[in-house]
Amino acid sequence: QVQIVESGGGLVQPGGSLRLSCAASGFIFNTYGMGWYRQAPGAQREMVAFISRSNSEVYADSVRGRFTISRDNVQNTVYLQMNSLKPDDTAVYLCNAFKWMGSPPLGSWGQGTQVTVSS
Repeated sequence: QVQIVESGGGLVQPGGSLRLSCAASGFIFNTYGMGWYRQAPGAQREMVAFISRSNSEVYADSVRGRFTISRDNVQNTVYLQMNSLKPDDTAVYLCNAFKWMGSPPLGSWGQGTQVTVSS
């Protein structure tokens, strides 16, 4: 059974940093790409960052240069380091596994972790 659990969100001031974690189980982790998405109130879910099986990284234009995605294939965990946070980054952040970028997600979308950027 695929399980994906996000953590690490919180309230942070503009310009601050957070590191999100996504722990995965129930599938062969190193054979899947992993993606971080976010959904703000009233908005559609959008891709933030994706890391392939071979560690190729793709970022949304809005976060490139500020966010870094990484993965640990021993701990079956993917991380999102978020620096220079802006109020527009406020959203629920979710992750999921994908055979390749753009393919259907492997697991169900969970609750995610809330990130709030505010002074």
